[in-house]
This record gives sequence, structure tokens and C-alpha cells, in this order.
Amino acid sequence: MIRLARTGLLAILAAMVATGVVAAVARASGVDLVVDGGELPVSGVAFVTGVFSLVGVVLAAALLRWAGRPADLFVRIAVGLTALSLVPPLLWGEEAATTATLIVLHLVAAAVMVPALTRSLRVPA
Repeated sequence: MIRLARTGLLAILAAMVATGVVAAVARASGVDLVVDGGELPVSGVAFVTGVFSLVGVVLAAALLRWAGRPADLFVRIAVGLTALSLVPPLLWGEEAATTATLIVLHLVAAAVMVPALTRSLRVPA
């Protein structure tokens, strides 16, 4: 469990940095990250990434404790939740570039978190 917590914390930080960098590059490229009339700050993108990534770590810890095959179940749940997370950007993005950037941000966070946590769940304690 300690290995999962350590891996999870490092993955959260990596996901926050990665999404922050992607959001900053998008903004510098002229993409307005405007959602429902308000502009998303880069720090807000990183913060929300951290919060939802923490939820993923808690889910992984629960599966490690109570599931027979935690890594396999985690991947299935994470892929499903990632797919669901793509719906709001499709509904809320006011411009195509904003929508595409928001989708990429979700996928970047998942690309960092899911493999890291899955590997941690597969390593014998």
C-alpha cells in the first residue's frame, strides 16, 4: 500500500505538471480555454488534475485492498471513467480548439496516471 501511495503521489505531480504545460502551450498558441463563459487558468487545470488524480489513487487503493485482480479491474474502470470525462468538454467547449485542448488534457492526465497506478497494482507486495 505504501508503494501505491508513493507511486500515486509522484504520478499526481507528474500529471499536474503535464496538464499545466499542455494548457500553457495551448494558451500561448492562441487557444482560449473558455468554458461556460469563464476562462480556465493554467493553475486551475493543474489543480483539478490533482484532485481527480487523487480520486484515482484512492480507487486504486480500494481495489488493492478488496479486489482479487486489482490491476485488471482498475484499467477497466479507469478507461471507462476517462471516456466519460470526455463528455463535458464536448458539451462545454465554446470553440473547437478549446474542446480539442480539453480532450487532450483529459487524455494526458490519464496517460500519466493509469499506467503508473496499474504497474503499482501489478507489483507483488
